[in-house]
Amino acid sequence: MTEVEAKKPQESLQDRLAQVIELLHRHKLVEDLTHRQEGQHHDLVENLVHRQNLAELQRKLDELHPADIAHILEALPLDDRLMVWQLVKAERDGDILLEVSDAVRESLIANMDDHELLAAAKEMDADELADLAPELPRDVVHELMESLDAQQRERVRSVLSYEEDQVGALMDFEMVTIRDDVTLEVVLRYLRRLKELPGHTDKLFVVDYDGILKGVLPIKRLLVNDPDKQVAEVMATDPVSFHPDEDAYDAAQAFERYDLISAPVVDKNGKLIGRLTIDEMVDLIREESESEVLNMAGLREEEDIFASVWKSVGNRWAWLAVNLVTAFIASRVIGLFEGSIEKLVALAALMPIVAGIGGNSGNQTITMIVRAMALDQVGTGNTSRLVRKELGVALINGLLWGGVIGLVAYYLYGSWSLGVVMTGAMTLNLLLAALMGVLIPMTLVRMGRDPAMGSSVMITAMTDSGGFFIFLGLATLFLL
Repeated sequence: MTEVEAKKPQESLQDRLAQVIELLHRHKLVEDLTHRQEGQHHDLVENLVHRQNLAELQRKLDELHPADIAHILEALPLDDRLMVWQLVKAERDGDILLEVSDAVRESLIANMDDHELLAAAKEMDADELADLAPELPRDVVHELMESLDAQQRERVRSVLSYEEDQVGALMDFEMVTIRDDVTLEVVLRYLRRLKELPGHTDKLFVVDYDGILKGVLPIKRLLVNDPDKQVAEVMATDPVSFHPDEDAYDAAQAFERYDLISAPVVDKNGKLIGRLTIDEMVDLIREESESEVLNMAGLREEEDIFASVWKSVGNRWAWLAVNLVTAFIASRVIGLFEGSIEKLVALAALMPIVAGIGGNSGNQTITMIVRAMALDQVGTGNTSRLVRKELGVALINGLLWGGVIGLVAYYLYGSWSLGVVMTGAMTLNLLLAALMGVLIPMTLVRMGRDPAMGSSVMITAMTDSGGFFIFLGLATLFLL
């Protein structure tokens, strides 16, 4: 694939978003102009213009993939979003609802009546219904379950019985199973009779008469081997498989590690009950990454960028309150050394440097630790070695960059002792930042919390208060 071809889809998506925004702007502009005009044919002109603009916008939407429409909806303010949503064909509602973010989906569902929700949900598979069901009104869910056949109803209930972070909540039931005592030619004839294969089918699942998984037959082996061979001769007998109660993120890491496209899900008896596919794993990894970024900033949940002011305030206030408390503590630390600052004004100019560099170093450490935890690279056996390593890095950085800022302080204020204090304070604060960068996420994990939750806020608080105390304490002790 050339560089131009690789960039084309992303550029095309941005172009389409710009075209939709332009059509919306044009529609509002023309509508505003017709409202200002008066005359015999005013209503007729307004109706024609209204239909013409909306028809053009609808044609544009009909050309787009559901994922592209989802992206456009997420990038529009609420009023424009709802206008575009009304123009989407009803049979595409379900696919788009599954693609948009949770926050935007909530705003769309809130503006749909029960009939529209039922029509959208009836087009979905069992795993998709289970994903959407918690956000639907209870009476809609009840009516929807009643409309399903017994097999579909049981599948939806099965998926809903698992927590959202378990494999069982993400598995789907659309898969092709075969026996191991038939020839590849029989399998090929069987596949030809199917209308289509389930998405992301890179392997067929080999089961016995009781549904116990015996192996998998990759499509590539099916195509390149002698049609007269039996399935048992060419199938893989040791496939990567998962249990429904396993952690979904562990499964996603396995997909990444082994380059999987699909994988079987089996119960405790080895019976095949579903499968995982790469699209679900990619979505999970993306959501986990976004959640981690939000948690580090102290945001409680994913936020619609065009959400109401009050909803955004509700999402952000908690850690801002924590930050306010820690900032007050830092200010009281400074207050303890008011006398020292009055005698040596240079301290007021230099102390933010110590705190700022410490916060930056602490955030680097905490980011590395949280990432290592997400990849299961940090355990109880290597914690002490990890602490020693981070303290060693902090010591070298502290002496190096502390020495640089110490020389700058000597050059600016003509005091070698002030330069030595700056070097010592910088080194000690970086050591504190490294220690806290390891301890904070590990403590959160032991408390059963997300190691990224508010970590950025907490490390900044520690390095600010600690940096001020260390620098002003050393200055008071050695300079005054």
